[in-house]
Amino acid sequence: MKPGSLRYTVVMKRALLSGAVVAFMAAAGHLQGQTAAGTMKITSPAFRNGETIPAKYSCDADKVNPPLEFSGVPASAKSLVLIVDDPDVPKTLMPSGEFVHWLIWDMPPATKGIAEADKSAATMGINGMGRGYYPMCPPDREHRYFFRVYALDKVLGDTKVTGKAELLAAMQGHIVGQAELMGRYNRIKK
Repeated sequence: MKPGSLRYTVVMKRALLSGAVVAFMAAAGHLQGQTAAGTMKITSPAFRNGETIPAKYSCDADKVNPPLEFSGVPASAKSLVLIVDDPDVPKTLMPSGEFVHWLIWDMPPATKGIAEADKSAATMGINGMGRGYYPMCPPDREHRYFFRVYALDKVLGDTKVTGKAELLAAMQGHIVGQAELMGRYNRIKK
């Protein structure tokens, strides 16, 4: 490809446009909190992003936590945070329209995930009803459940956390990577 050729001009324009789009997204905050390569991920062998979460992990069956896998954690991370929530709760039941199923913080950055039905992990942290993991249990229809993992550049330590708002406030300015997995669940009709 020779400078000045039509192909060279097209390739260079595309490269410049791609760079401008990335710069715009970064300036707009779309890349904030991601690793440089955007490689941090959260997955589950039990369900894929956007798919149905098996009943086993709900109030309709075993009530255990699903397995989760973390990868691409930035080298600068000092701790990991997991937030699992449901933003589809009827406001007549919960004015915020959201129920928090699990908050865990200060996991070591080398943590590769959480095993299915992990009794030690399932009792860590808090939820909207108390301590540990609270299973999916939508009261009215199919709900979305967001599993978000964050890499922080600090350990939260003795930070007082009584709910999601306090946890998010403590994380502010310290997120060096993040990833999201969303699953859906609807109650088994009996």
